[in-house]
Amino acid sequence: QVQLVESGGGLVQPGGSLRLSCAASGRIFSIWIMGWYRQAPGKQRELVATMTSSSSTNYADSVKGRFTISRDNAKNTVYLQMNSLKPEDTAVYYCNAKLTTASMTSGNYWGQGTQVTVSS
Repeated sequence: QVQLVESGGGLVQPGGSLRLSCAASGRIFSIWIMGWYRQAPGKQRELVATMTSSSSTNYADSVKGRFTISRDNAKNTVYLQMNSLKPEDTAVYYCNAKLTTASMTSGNYWGQGTQVTVSS
């Protein structure tokens, strides 16, 4: 069984920073892509940032220059450093991993989500 466990959400004032972490555990053979998505109330889930195992990154236009994704492949962990936060960044942030398990099945896995609220 594969699990993704997120941490680091919370309440922050506009202009502030937060760092999210997500650790994947279980019988994992390899992780191709890890990343973050978010869903605000009444909106669809959207991509925030992703990083491949070879460190190629992809960011939503709305977060470029403010958010930085990084990854520790040895720990199966992905991070999202969020700076210059805006109220419109308020959402539940979900970790995502596309991976192959030790039994050689491939799948798309999600964490439980962590709330980020940007408000004064």
